[in-house]
Amino acid sequence: MSRIGKNPVAIPDGVEIQINGQELKAKGKLGELSMTVHDDVAVELAEVANDDGNNAKVVRLAPKNDSRFAGQIWPTMRTLVNNIVVGVSEGYTKKLEIKGVGYRANLQGQELVLALGFSHDVKFRIPDGIKVEVEKQTAITVSGINKQQVGQVAANIRGFKPPEPYKGKGIRYVDEYVLRKEGKKK
Repeated sequence: MSRIGKNPVAIPDGVEIQINGQELKAKGKLGELSMTVHDDVAVELAEVANDDGNNAKVVRLAPKNDSRFAGQIWPTMRTLVNNIVVGVSEGYTKKLEIKGVGYRANLQGQELVLALGFSHDVKFRIPDGIKVEVEKQTAITVSGINKQQVGQVAANIRGFKPPEPYKGKGIRYVDEYVLRKEGKKK
């Protein structure tokens, strides 16, 4: 029995969920997302009494059979449904920082232009559904409603110049710890 899978996904106020067979659609203040739940997992919309005495809507998932694969995919589908509900209600954000002399970023329309010590500027086209902000020249914020897409765009930006271990120069996540190495000794 999965501890993650058996927890129902709570639906906050302002989020509408529609279930049509295995197709789940969520609509919230930030946008609309949909996903197809795997065939080995049953999905249903239910109402549960909460502490206030009011009824709260939840999405419940359960494996359709006792196969090993159904037990493995069940918590994964529950997490993906939760990611969609959180995405349309709150959204996701990844913060990046740039360390290094002369390294900077700026926004030109739908392109992020990065000066990273190469002979040329790196131009990154921002995909639809993702919002990139440059507060300072060394701070980048990637936000959107799709968790996977936000993480992938942030990883792509970081991939242009990952932090190196000797001086720590490069692009890193704000909460990332870079293991530093000691340089050569005379």
